[in-house]
Amino acid sequence: MADDAVPRHRPGPGAGTALPDAPSGTPPATRSGRWSAMLDLLATTGRLGVTETAERLGVSEATVRRDFAELARRQLVTRQHGGVVAASIAYELPYRYRSSQGDESLARIGAKVAELVRPGQVVGLNGGTTTTAVARALTAREELLAAPGLSIVTNALNIAAEAVLRQHVRCVSLGGVARPESFETTGPIAMQALEQLWLDTAVVGVTGLTVREGATCDLEDEAALIRGMIARAGEVVVVTTAVKLGTRGFASICGAAQITHLVTTRPEGEGAAVAEKQLQAMTAVGVQVHIV
Repeated sequence: MADDAVPRHRPGPGAGTALPDAPSGTPPATRSGRWSAMLDLLATTGRLGVTETAERLGVSEATVRRDFAELARRQLVTRQHGGVVAASIAYELPYRYRSSQGDESLARIGAKVAELVRPGQVVGLNGGTTTTAVARALTAREELLAAPGLSIVTNALNIAAEAVLRQHVRCVSLGGVARPESFETTGPIAMQALEQLWLDTAVVGVTGLTVREGATCDLEDEAALIRGMIARAGEVVVVTTAVKLGTRGFASICGAAQITHLVTTRPEGEGAAVAEKQLQAMTAVGVQVHIV
């Protein structure tokens, strides 16, 4: 994985009731948007109170109480007098996964992928901060959780640990040998489990992406498992920020022509020209490009 490992930290239930400053932009208008915002805040503060949450999100206290009750019913939070505390599982994850919850670019990628998925589909996800954001968006979108529900197949233990808490999500963890720094499983056990399944969509996070070399990552065993997902999937959705466009990892995942959708951010800064050329080339080979 490209992310740096950071030591774990477990805040106590009463840690930090002051909420962080609001990011730029309007407050979330939908219930699923409010839930995502609340869970992101919980990952930072450890506890939310009714009054400060209502002020932070620009909604009534009655709305916040109803949202808290529903989140508690879904086992995503624990009710306390005057507010809620986070379910402990979020604080067992490496810091880089928790810190990515506040990344607006990853949240936008996740929201777009959730729009591409239909109720009842089986979605495969490899590990990483971008696919973790996708998983959160999928499990927060109410339309996908209605009958017949949503199935998530993943080799990422952190994604499985969060998805299994959602009442209407069927979660399949592939097993295998776990890599502590990324929470991903690989190896023959994971491959054998994958060979018994079919996916509607494989959502793939990558280290690099070019038209010439296709999608790549840094580890050959990870690449082998992702190739297995792609072989079992009807569609392939590659998710990445624009900074990875035009770069190449060590191990090949798939060619550009095998990608159905590319969901990425708008190129900015020093590498923008290179990224823009890659986006144009991706479109030319038939990839549906979504810039968020």
